[in-house]
Amino acid sequence: MAMVNLTINGQKVSAPAGSTVLQAARLANIDIPTLCDHPALAPIGACRMCLVEVKGQRTLQPACTFPIAEGMEVQTESQPVTDARKFVLDLLFAERNHYCMYCEMSGDCELQALGYRYGIDHWVYPTYTKRFPVDASRKYFLMDHNRCILCRRCVRACSELVANHTLGVRQRGAASMIQADMDVPFGQSTCVSCGTCLQVCPTGALVDKRSAFMGRDIQTQHIQSTCAQCSIGCGMEIVTRDGNVLRIEGDWNAPVNAGLLCQKGRFDPLYDARPRITKPLVRKNGVLKEVDWDTAVQIVVQALKDTNAKDWGVLTTTYATNEALYLLDKLFRQELGVTNVGLLNDVAPKMVEKANGSLADVNNSDIILLVGANPASEQPVASFFIKRALNKGARLIVVDDQENGLAAFASMNLGMAEVEKAIEFAQRATNPVVLYGAGVTSEAARALQKLSGKAAFVALEPGVNTRAAAALGLNSGFDPSASKALYVLLGEQNWNGELVKKDAFVIVQASYQSPLTERADVVLPMAIWAERTGTVTNTEGRIQKVNKAVEPKGEAKPDWEILSLLASKMGKKIGTSLDEVSAHAAQAIHPS
Repeated sequence: MAMVNLTINGQKVSAPAGSTVLQAARLANIDIPTLCDHPALAPIGACRMCLVEVKGQRTLQPACTFPIAEGMEVQTESQPVTDARKFVLDLLFAERNHYCMYCEMSGDCELQALGYRYGIDHWVYPTYTKRFPVDASRKYFLMDHNRCILCRRCVRACSELVANHTLGVRQRGAASMIQADMDVPFGQSTCVSCGTCLQVCPTGALVDKRSAFMGRDIQTQHIQSTCAQCSIGCGMEIVTRDGNVLRIEGDWNAPVNAGLLCQKGRFDPLYDARPRITKPLVRKNGVLKEVDWDTAVQIVVQALKDTNAKDWGVLTTTYATNEALYLLDKLFRQELGVTNVGLLNDVAPKMVEKANGSLADVNNSDIILLVGANPASEQPVASFFIKRALNKGARLIVVDDQENGLAAFASMNLGMAEVEKAIEFAQRATNPVVLYGAGVTSEAARALQKLSGKAAFVALEPGVNTRAAAALGLNSGFDPSASKALYVLLGEQNWNGELVKKDAFVIVQASYQSPLTERADVVLPMAIWAERTGTVTNTEGRIQKVNKAVEPKGEAKPDWEILSLLASKMGKKIGTSLDEVSAHAAQAIHPS
């Protein structure tokens, strides 16, 4: 890549051709203040905080949009630049009601920080002359127009990143206001509650209701982890304080989602009101009683020893780590010889011999075939990728016999029996992508083989860690009539146990109370998503890290640790440390 040489504040700087002054400065660790700019968004030069002095230019220029040139000389803190920034700040503080002492973002606000940086200690222009509305109609976060600086980060995030196009600006000049759709309450709009606008807001205009006033950022810890609410495997940061989870934020550096999250990943886990299981439970005289771990484990081990392998059944959620699924397979299938094993969700069929596509291919596609999958409800971030591609000119063909959340965005909606029509269009495309799920029929799957070598195939697996469970052979088929005893790794999944025989001896490894745990004979308390460390395999086959953010509640243990404990009590040496189990799991899921 060609490099351009320039001088910033007397310092020699090199940056790739096509870079802006702001990008070049950041490469050289030279700080230029911004408000409307965000690394994930296209620059628009709206706030004028990044104005710089460029030799040869008649006026100050916005660094975020001004391109660099060979030999350019730039000053970022000259007196004219400083005066201009102070003027911009004076106008911004006068425009709305920025009374910092009562603002939830005080201490973390980008506008406030710039006010301190440039010595803004009084209002130059009249302020507090008008009340602005507060829209709290959304469940998870609110919009306080008093704090808005009209940077349009939220509008651009909604259109550029999520491709939902809910937010916009109405009126002009001083009367400009952020609006949802045609100026309806946010809670009644097409907002999908992904929270992307919330995360990019530089002030207190958008406020997370749950974590409001619970601590400044400097008082919190940010733990990088992987979302475990669907099979996409989005990178996230779990924000905690004093052992409590405050909120979840998208990780802008994550390779899969680049900061995007959906409602399922950002908010739903924090609003889960199901009662937790925090101690081992054993049924005595028809009633579940709390016991210690040793007692519960001994009862399970004795049941495993007393019951023939052919009479055992194993069911597992995919809301589990690679390590837990590996140990479940190793203990029950390989060591104990149990063959009646199944998953609590379906699995997408193997479409091509070797995986040849990734979600990143969607961005550069010109035609997308969505076959037997409904990412709008199951994997929302994948639906954002699809809609972004449509914004760039790609076409979507939905092939499904069920209602599909992306049908309204499709150029063509076909039934599964009409898949040949979709294939014909894809064969004429330059960069076709086939996204398929468990709903694809065997006939359609065979027909789609015609696109092998032409299209990028990406499975949108239902569940969460389904790719790993399938690789380990845990979807071999479950026959409820054949199980006199049943071990269920339920985890955080909500399942009523309709496949369980009434007279079966049932052991459940679970995080929350459910109809199944109420019916179980032994319940082993399991840590939830924020309380465990391990790995998961996303729908592309990426093995990603999950990190513990808070301690398990009560006596709950991580999923893999419970199975390791059972194996140890039975004298089975199948891995005792997390690192050892992780290495074995990775090899089993992706054999070299």
